[in-house]
Amino acid sequence: MYIQERGRNLRNASMIVDLAHIVVGILIVVLGVISFLNPEDHMLLFPAIFFLAGMLNLINGIYKIKLGGREKRKKAAGMIALLFGVLLLFLTLISAVSIWWG
Repeated sequence: MYIQERGRNLRNASMIVDLAHIVVGILIVVLGVISFLNPEDHMLLFPAIFFLAGMLNLINGIYKIKLGGREKRKKAAGMIALLFGVLLLFLTLISAVSIWWG
């Protein structure tokens, strides 16, 4: 019974992560196209794009770490994704500060 519940939880988590990838990915592409069509008018979209990409990497990293169990490679991949997520969030902060106070 425990194994069935655990398998169902992993499928639910996998579905949520996949849905987040689809929704945030589409949003990033749309915002990227809009911001590159007229960068001067849509400069505020760049921090939003970096923020969404960072959050997506953080979600992916947390999922990989929890899914990894005892496998060191999966946990290392999750840690790398977390690192890139934090770097993208830092880039969000830098770009927001440079746009708003620059």
